[in-house]
Amino acid sequence: MTTQTGPETRITRKFAELKAEGRAGLVTFLTAGDPTPDLSAEIILEIAAAGADLIEIGMPFSDPMADGPAIQASSLRALKAGMTLPKTLDIVRAFRKRDNDTPIVLMGYYNPIYIYGVDRFLADAKEVGVDGLIVVDLPPEEEGELCLPAIKAGINFIYLTAPTTDDARLPKVVRHASGFVYYVSITGITGTKSADAGDVAASVARIRRHTDLPVAVGFGIKTPDQAAAIARVSDAAVVGSALVGIIAENRDPSGLPLPDTKDKVLDLVKALAAGVRGARSD
Repeated sequence: MTTQTGPETRITRKFAELKAEGRAGLVTFLTAGDPTPDLSAEIILEIAAAGADLIEIGMPFSDPMADGPAIQASSLRALKAGMTLPKTLDIVRAFRKRDNDTPIVLMGYYNPIYIYGVDRFLADAKEVGVDGLIVVDLPPEEEGELCLPAIKAGINFIYLTAPTTDDARLPKVVRHASGFVYYVSITGITGTKSADAGDVAASVARIRRHTDLPVAVGFGIKTPDQAAAIARVSDAAVVGSALVGIIAENRDPSGLPLPDTKDKVLDLVKALAAGVRGARSD
């Protein structure tokens, strides 16, 4: 088994708190700049108060190949609205003025980071209060590109595992992982299927034989009941497509958000949080 050796961050402290409370966490995902930079920032500012334990913020990219239609569309909406990587970091900076405890993970693809400059990006991300990175197109074989520099900068680097990640590959995936392991509970692209809690439980147990890192489970969780089922067998439930879907569905004919879009997103977060928090007391 690989013992966690990465930097201590808000992520590691949050999972320690959750363990002490005897419950799993809720991780929410939203794309920075969707539907507009201003409303995106407003929602993210309020999402922890609505019940998110950790916040994933998507860095918009023009070719999000691992994402399903909902998150692909959110990325394109954000780019069309003028969202950039520096503006994404600005959202984190604004959030930290209000909340210095809730962990923030930036999720996306390597190309925008490479163009920004790896060293500059890591320095800026650390300065504004980013705790972790998920870069879906950088496998462990390319850990020298960003994973190891991120760890050196004091930022957790979180790897994805999937049902297809076998016992021969898992040790390589978790060797330099830190913060948590993100288990993609279904094969394919995000937001298109639903996870089976029984299958997830077996997979989480298998991952735990290789690492003592917390295991967060995402892809296919859309309802409070589904989130609760996953929370019973893992350390956190990750919800993204369902939240992004609300934004997509609540726009006027010109594409601008309706007045109650933010409230609808936060209402679902509250319901998901209630499901996760009550999961192990059923």
